[in-house]
Amino acid sequence: MTTLGRISRRFGHRGWHWFTQGHVYAYRASGGRIGNTFRGAPVLLVDHVGRKSGKHFTSPLIYGEDGDDLILVASYGGAKRDPAWWPNLKEHPETMVNVRGEKRRVRVRQASAEEKARLWPKMVAIYAPYEDYQRKTSRDIPVAILERIP
Repeated sequence: MTTLGRISRRFGHRGWHWFTQGHVYAYRASGGRIGNTFRGAPVLLVDHVGRKSGKHFTSPLIYGEDGDDLILVASYGGAKRDPAWWPNLKEHPETMVNVRGEKRRVRVRQASAEEKARLWPKMVAIYAPYEDYQRKTSRDIPVAILERIP
Protein backbone atom coordinates (compact mmCIF):
# COMPACT_ATOMS: atom_id res chain seq x y z
CA MET A 1 0.00 0.00 0.00
CA THR A 2 1.23 3.49 -0.79
CA THR A 3 2.03 6.10 1.83
CA LEU A 4 -1.02 8.12 0.76
CA GLY A 5 -3.18 5.03 1.02
CA ARG A 6 -1.94 4.42 4.55
CA ILE A 7 -2.64 8.06 5.50
CA SER A 8 -6.13 7.81 4.06
CA ARG A 9 -6.93 4.53 5.83
CA ARG A 10 -5.46 5.56 9.15
CA PHE A 11 -6.79 9.11 9.40
CA GLY A 12 -9.74 9.05 6.99
CA HIS A 13 -11.20 12.15 5.40
CA ARG A 14 -9.81 14.48 8.05
CA GLY A 15 -6.26 13.16 7.57
CA TRP A 16 -6.57 13.50 3.81
CA HIS A 17 -7.77 17.11 4.29
CA TRP A 18 -4.74 17.91 6.49
CA PHE A 19 -2.39 16.33 3.96
CA THR A 20 -3.98 18.28 1.11
CA GLN A 21 -3.87 21.58 3.00
CA GLY A 22 -0.20 21.01 3.84
CA HIS A 23 0.47 20.36 0.16
CA VAL A 24 -1.32 23.57 -0.85
CA TYR A 25 0.56 25.58 1.79
CA ALA A 26 3.98 24.23 0.71
CA TYR A 27 3.18 24.80 -2.98
CA ARG A 28 2.12 28.41 -2.40
CA ALA A 29 4.90 29.25 0.07
CA SER A 30 7.56 27.94 -2.30
CA GLY A 31 6.15 29.58 -5.42
CA GLY A 32 5.37 26.13 -6.81
CA ARG A 33 8.85 24.66 -6.27
CA ILE A 34 7.60 22.23 -3.60
CA GLY A 35 4.70 19.92 -4.38
CA ASN A 36 4.68 20.54 -8.12
CA THR A 37 4.79 16.83 -8.93
CA PHE A 38 3.13 13.65 -7.69
CA ARG A 39 4.72 10.36 -8.73
CA GLY A 40 6.43 12.22 -11.57
CA ALA A 41 3.24 13.89 -12.84
CA PRO A 42 2.92 17.70 -12.81
CA VAL A 43 0.63 19.26 -10.19
CA LEU A 44 -1.18 22.60 -10.15
CA LEU A 45 -3.46 24.26 -7.63
CA VAL A 46 -7.04 25.00 -8.68
CA ASP A 47 -9.34 27.26 -6.69
CA HIS A 48 -13.04 26.43 -6.54
CA VAL A 49 -16.13 27.58 -4.69
CA GLY A 50 -18.44 25.08 -2.99
CA ARG A 51 -21.65 24.91 -4.97
CA LYS A 52 -23.68 24.42 -1.77
CA SER A 53 -21.53 26.00 0.94
CA GLY A 54 -20.09 28.94 -0.98
CA LYS A 55 -16.75 28.23 0.77
CA HIS A 56 -13.49 28.69 -1.09
CA PHE A 57 -11.29 25.64 -1.61
CA THR A 58 -7.98 24.88 -3.29
CA SER A 59 -7.14 21.44 -4.64
CA PRO A 60 -3.74 20.17 -5.81
CA LEU A 61 -4.38 18.22 -9.03
CA ILE A 62 -2.39 16.43 -11.70
CA TYR A 63 -2.61 18.26 -15.00
CA GLY A 64 -1.57 18.08 -18.61
CA GLU A 65 -1.12 20.73 -21.25
CA ASP A 66 -2.76 21.00 -24.65
CA GLY A 67 -1.43 24.10 -26.34
CA ASP A 68 -2.34 26.98 -24.02
CA ASP A 69 -5.06 24.92 -22.29
CA LEU A 70 -4.61 22.90 -19.12
CA ILE A 71 -6.23 19.49 -18.75
CA LEU A 72 -7.57 17.79 -15.60
CA VAL A 73 -9.07 14.34 -15.06
CA ALA A 74 -11.93 14.06 -12.54
CA SER A 75 -11.06 10.47 -11.63
CA TYR A 76 -11.43 10.43 -7.82
CA GLY A 77 -9.36 7.27 -7.90
CA GLY A 78 -12.07 5.43 -9.84
CA ALA A 79 -14.76 6.04 -7.22
CA LYS A 80 -18.44 5.79 -8.14
CA ARG A 81 -18.89 9.56 -7.87
CA ASP A 82 -17.04 12.62 -9.08
CA PRO A 83 -14.51 14.41 -6.86
CA ALA A 84 -16.05 17.42 -5.05
CA TRP A 85 -13.99 19.92 -7.07
CA TRP A 86 -15.57 18.86 -10.37
CA PRO A 87 -19.24 19.81 -9.71
CA ASN A 88 -17.95 22.95 -7.98
CA LEU A 89 -16.09 23.96 -11.14
CA LYS A 90 -19.07 23.12 -13.34
CA GLU A 91 -21.21 25.42 -11.17
CA HIS A 92 -18.56 28.20 -11.05
CA PRO A 93 -16.39 27.68 -14.16
CA GLU A 94 -14.33 30.88 -13.97
CA THR A 95 -11.50 30.46 -11.49
CA MET A 96 -7.78 30.76 -10.80
CA VAL A 97 -5.05 28.18 -11.07
CA ASN A 98 -1.48 28.29 -9.82
CA VAL A 99 0.97 26.52 -12.12
CA ARG A 100 4.43 26.45 -10.51
CA GLY A 101 3.95 29.94 -9.11
CA GLU A 102 2.25 31.43 -12.20
CA LYS A 103 -1.35 32.43 -11.50
CA ARG A 104 -3.82 32.21 -14.38
CA ARG A 105 -7.47 33.05 -14.76
CA VAL A 106 -9.24 30.18 -16.52
CA ARG A 107 -12.66 29.06 -17.65
CA VAL A 108 -13.38 25.37 -17.11
CA ARG A 109 -15.47 23.18 -19.39
CA GLN A 110 -15.96 19.48 -19.90
CA ALA A 111 -14.21 17.98 -22.91
CA SER A 112 -16.49 16.74 -25.67
CA ALA A 113 -16.37 13.03 -26.52
CA GLU A 114 -14.06 13.81 -29.45
CA GLU A 115 -11.78 15.96 -27.31
CA LYS A 116 -11.67 13.32 -24.58
CA ALA A 117 -10.74 10.64 -27.12
CA ARG A 118 -7.75 12.79 -28.10
CA LEU A 119 -6.78 13.97 -24.61
CA TRP A 120 -7.27 10.76 -22.61
CA PRO A 121 -4.14 9.01 -23.97
CA LYS A 122 -2.10 12.15 -23.19
CA MET A 123 -3.31 12.14 -19.60
CA VAL A 124 -2.72 8.38 -19.20
CA ALA A 125 0.84 8.95 -20.48
CA ILE A 126 1.27 11.56 -17.72
CA TYR A 127 -0.33 9.43 -14.99
CA ALA A 128 -0.86 5.76 -15.91
CA PRO A 129 -3.25 4.90 -13.01
CA TYR A 130 -6.01 6.86 -14.78
CA GLU A 131 -6.48 3.83 -17.05
CA ASP A 132 -7.01 1.56 -14.02
CA TYR A 133 -9.38 4.09 -12.46
CA GLN A 134 -11.56 4.07 -15.59
CA ARG A 135 -11.66 0.25 -15.59
CA LYS A 136 -12.58 0.29 -11.89
CA THR A 137 -15.70 2.46 -12.26
CA SER A 138 -18.84 2.33 -14.36
CA ARG A 139 -18.98 6.12 -14.72
CA ASP A 140 -17.34 7.84 -17.66
CA ILE A 141 -14.54 9.80 -15.98
CA PRO A 142 -14.78 13.45 -17.07
CA VAL A 143 -11.88 15.33 -18.62
CA ALA A 144 -11.83 19.07 -17.91
CA ILE A 145 -10.31 21.71 -20.17
CA LEU A 146 -9.13 24.92 -18.53
CA GLU A 147 -8.99 27.72 -21.08
CA ARG A 148 -6.99 30.83 -20.24
CA ILE A 149 -9.00 34.02 -19.81
CA PRO A 150 -7.03 37.00 -21.16
